[in-house]
Amino acid sequence: MPQEKVVYITTLILACWVVFIIAWERISPYRKLPFFREGFWTDLVWYTIIQSYFLKILIFDYIIAPIQKSFDWSNIQFVAHWPVAVQVLFFLVTHDLYIYLFHRFQHSSKFFWRTHEAHHSGKQIDFLSGSRSHVVEIIINQTIEFAPIIILGADPVVIPIKAMLDAMFGMFIHANINVKLGKLKYFLNSPELHLWHHANYREVFHANFSTKFSVWDYLFGTVYDPGLAPGNEPENWGLYYDYPKDYFLQHAFSVKRFDEKALHRYGWFKKYYKFRPALTNKIGGLFIRRQNKPYRQEANGFVKG
Repeated sequence: MPQEKVVYITTLILACWVVFIIAWERISPYRKLPFFREGFWTDLVWYTIIQSYFLKILIFDYIIAPIQKSFDWSNIQFVAHWPVAVQVLFFLVTHDLYIYLFHRFQHSSKFFWRTHEAHHSGKQIDFLSGSRSHVVEIIINQTIEFAPIIILGADPVVIPIKAMLDAMFGMFIHANINVKLGKLKYFLNSPELHLWHHANYREVFHANFSTKFSVWDYLFGTVYDPGLAPGNEPENWGLYYDYPKDYFLQHAFSVKRFDEKALHRYGWFKKYYKFRPALTNKIGGLFIRRQNKPYRQEANGFVKG
């Protein structure tokens, strides 16, 4: 099946999944949250649309493509003749193990925690919260995710299929839904476990690192499952310290600590804060239609479609 058709199908499935998750959150919420909760537009426009658009170009065109063209990888392309389903499963499992290990490392490293704290900054967690990730974190994780798919000779359709599954799982485990998986929770991750990871409790700072397969937490002894909810107060969620609400300030905060509220005494900052909503709406509209533009494979590698 042509990659363009696969991209169309996976995009359609993903759109249906978004609608399904939103409805599920309204029908069976984990806790009461407004749909347009705090940080919703920052997560949707800046992280989901704009950041994803530019980082896709950076990662595929300026990181993976030069690596692919600089060496002859034909001797290690052992997955090339595998069925597509096996390829997808292979990269799904191996990358998920990597994510577990790197995620755990981020929580134990002062330097790399600064590339991850944005993801934990939200006080109201829902299906969109998983998109809030630092630029450096995305560059590292998605390069390590997609470079092996290309270098090891996988079918080009593996990329959109893998990306779709990533997005579906990401929305599910962060979704504000009250769901119990029963014995499946020992294998598949769910809000039941992952929402605890976003709670502001010392017990879970080094627990529940899994993304898709919770088996890693059970296998490596990092699971935390008390059988109850973290609580519904703001102090029960997110970070224990104040964190900027603005996209650019969130990234600046990872380099240099400052008090966002103190910046309001400057006239230029007040003007910027008033200008942000209009800027967000305008820029978001420019990129939303190109968000799912496919990559096709040519003789010299993957190029933008």
